[in-house]
Amino acid sequence: MPPVNYSDRDIRDLFDRIAPLYDQLNNDLSLGIHWVWKQMAVSWSGAQPGDCCLDLCCGSGDIAQLLAKRVGKNGQVYGADFAPAQLENAKRRVEKIYLPCAIEWVEADALQLPFADNFFDAATLGYGLRNVVDIPRCLSELRRVLKPGAAVAILDFHRPDNLLTANFQRWYLDNIVVPTARRYDMTTEYEYLMPSVEQFPVGDEQVELGRAAGFGFTRHYSITGGIMGVLVLKK
Repeated sequence: MPPVNYSDRDIRDLFDRIAPLYDQLNNDLSLGIHWVWKQMAVSWSGAQPGDCCLDLCCGSGDIAQLLAKRVGKNGQVYGADFAPAQLENAKRRVEKIYLPCAIEWVEADALQLPFADNFFDAATLGYGLRNVVDIPRCLSELRRVLKPGAAVAILDFHRPDNLLTANFQRWYLDNIVVPTARRYDMTTEYEYLMPSVEQFPVGDEQVELGRAAGFGFTRHYSITGGIMGVLVLKK
């Protein structure tokens, strides 16, 4: 869940403010490795050529683009986000590149998705579950819109079990991420990151939340030494 004292509107406004620099900061802060993590999430979603897919909390559209390439010309991708500035950024980005299928951008609340039951063949959610104000409700909505047997892959930060790795993660966020954000005049926005990671359920807890939401298959994969993780849930 978001840090204490952050409302749904606070989170939306935060992501609207960072939208112009979001892609540059992601590349700088991860040294480009975020593309590898996102491709892993797309693979674990099980998306296939011709599928209709959802990228929830799509931000500037990185994962939606990867899904579009995977589903091909006979597929369909929806990128949904509650931050209008992020969606506008996503639209501008895809206008400059070729994709085999169109992406439909939808302003939507992750807790009340504007899609029919059993609509999607696969779904992804990158760095968004940590920011919703009601994780169980978000997972229930994802399950509702997925077809029977379909999966969602949820990529986000994770708190490592190893003490050295955990200390490195905290050091990196405090000494690399926030100072880098300061150079872009985004200090306040990125100071939010560490508290949100500390309050986010760890892998086993995410698995239990998935089961409680009614998913049949629930598994959490730790990646990059436990600094990141992908939760895979299948209806």
